Amino acid sequence: MFTGIIEALGTVARVDDQAGARRITYATPLSAELEVDDSVAINGVCQTVVARDASSFQTVVIEETLRKTNFGDLRVGESVNLERSLRMGDRLDGHLVQGHADCTGRIDSITQEGTNWLLQVSFPDEWAPYIVGRGSIALEGISLTVARLERTNFTVAIIPYTWEHTNLHARRAGDAVNLEFDILGKYILRRQDLQS
Repeated sequence: MFTGIIEALGTVARVDDQAGARRITYATPLSAELEVDDSVAINGVCQTVVARDASSFQTVVIEETLRKTNFGDLRVGESVNLERSLRMGDRLDGHLVQGHADCTGRIDSITQEGTNWLLQVSFPDEWAPYIVGRGSIALEGISLTVARLERTNFTVAIIPYTWEHTNLHARRAGDAVNLEFDILGKYILRRQDLQS
């Protein structure tokens, strides 16, 4: 489990394609605090550390993850959001995030409004029931609040600290972003489906 509060940025240092999967190396000082077999959320996607040294770590991105996320688009030099898994007793500053991206959305626009930035993101129609105005959503692993909701897109407001300390400042209109919808909402909708 994660909270959606980004701890550090990393940089994609190397990408090796492996029979349909990808082995990706990430350069980050956070690597010194990781161990092989640790879970780490990368752009909101839970990955297992398979190798590490003091300045970088590696994960293997399997085919299922490549289908559901923007990891197929990751390129050397690109920045990524990083969060280590939650430990029992830690504070929960964001919301409960599993690191299981549901789908990708597409940034429609980024607009600066005074001190904050508004990101409008379109999403696939079938996920509309999972998004609630003023509800929580994880975008690139960042715990955010849905400020505005329309039929096929939503808007989130990004405070200056989040803008500066995540990879959002490097994103552009048209970019794919990983989306994870609130786990509580998913369980409620699933229960309703089973009862009907």
